Amino acid sequence: MHRYRSHTCGALRESLIGETVRLSGWCHRVRDHGGLLFIDLRDHYGLSQIVADPDSPAFKTAEKLRSEWVVKIDGQVRKRPAGTENPDLPTGAVEVFATEIEVLGSAGELPMPVFGEQEYPEDIRLKYRFLDLRRETLHRQVGLAGPDCVAESPLIRPG
Repeated sequence: MHRYRSHTCGALRESLIGETVRLSGWCHRVRDHGGLLFIDLRDHYGLSQIVADPDSPAFKTAEKLRSEWVVKIDGQVRKRPAGTENPDLPTGAVEVFATEIEVLGSAGELPMPVFGEQEYPEDIRLKYRFLDLRRETLHRQVGLAGPDCVAESPLIRPG
């Protein structure tokens, strides 16, 4: 298995149920639902839901995670319980039960959150553009413009 990932966060589907996977990415959001921890893990390719319960060997580490920490997670893909599926996400039918979590990089308090689409003054967005580029709308726009910019550039020719 690759040191950091076996799959991308956006690649998990029902066909992988029962398989052990390794994912790496940013903690997009961490939610505590009465002792059950849900981590939305984000990479360049998408979002996956990670679950850690008190019986999980990864629970102690999962309790410490904060937004935008970079982590590597090993776990088993399983079907989400009935009624908890998220049809808005390509990975919304499955979740990963965490067996091991390694913190690759912690982050302090951010000057502006990456999740959500709040508006910020342009001077703040420019000062913290490395965070602004992680926001979903801007990330998607840059991804769409990239191939067009390469195709139009006289300096960069494919092949």
